[in-house]
Amino acid sequence: MLVIDAPTVRRLLPMSTCIAVVRKAMLALSSGQTRQPLRQIVGLAGGRLLGSMPGALSESGFFGAKLISVDHTNRAHGRPSHQGGILLFEPDGGAPVALIHAGEITAIRTAAASAVATDALARPDASRLAILGYGEQALAHARAIPLVRRIEQVRVWGRDPAQAADFARRLRAEGLPAESFGDAASCVANADIICTTTSASDPILFAGDVAEGAHINLVGSSLLGPREIDDALVVRARFFCDSRPSALAQAAEFDHARREGVIDESHLLGEIGEVLAARVPGRSRAEELTIYKSLGHVAQDLASACFVFEAARAEGMPEVPF
Repeated sequence: MLVIDAPTVRRLLPMSTCIAVVRKAMLALSSGQTRQPLRQIVGLAGGRLLGSMPGALSESGFFGAKLISVDHTNRAHGRPSHQGGILLFEPDGGAPVALIHAGEITAIRTAAASAVATDALARPDASRLAILGYGEQALAHARAIPLVRRIEQVRVWGRDPAQAADFARRLRAEGLPAESFGDAASCVANADIICTTTSASDPILFAGDVAEGAHINLVGSSLLGPREIDDALVVRARFFCDSRPSALAQAAEFDHARREGVIDESHLLGEIGEVLAARVPGRSRAEELTIYKSLGHVAQDLASACFVFEAARAEGMPEVPF
């Protein structure tokens, strides 16, 4: 089978390509063309996690699973927080054909999914981007969102002002007009698009901070418990997700607001795939506030992994014995 490392994933799956791949995957998910159970998350010592996400793609017939560990303390040592592999099986015979670097796939496809949601939900004239966080996903989102909107300003905040300033400098070196802010509220003031990419346990973004007409990609929390926004902001927004069953079971911000009794399940308006297919309306007025809750989905992983596998095979990458 092929063993595909992180640099090869980056080379074969540029962000612009992944946006198109993920868009197609989310349409397939919401049309019942994929098969997957809810992902399983095992809590480990020190707040670390082990996640298992199996699934199958009906169109290509490929199936497989992502097995990944999450350790946010890795950031302090210059290592990725998400590490693991995607094992891809061929449809005929069921043999494993590729083991692909899951951390790199996750980094690219997560930001690509936010770009797909932003394209579907943000105002057409949105030009001011605010990013809360300065890690892997903050960087990936800073690169992805300008591919779907004409971004004229990138605003950055993080808990460590020095790291936030360093992050802004890195973005400027890549040609993005970025500046850092001392607090989250000033960072998001008048922002048209907001991406929360933190590991916060308690809300860092509040309803009073966000201007009318903004779109928010909620990315940082991927399990029940940690949440990045308060209940009032959930209530205020038109709320969408990648997968309805996943969001009802594992979206912390939505779950907290529901348990507090300020919303019910009907507040979850639909999946991005349903918006793309025009089965569910997205933004209907410029002044509306929209939220996309990203939990990540194996359909995104498998579609991205299939693209990388096919591209590597077309290049003649040598197989390794298994």
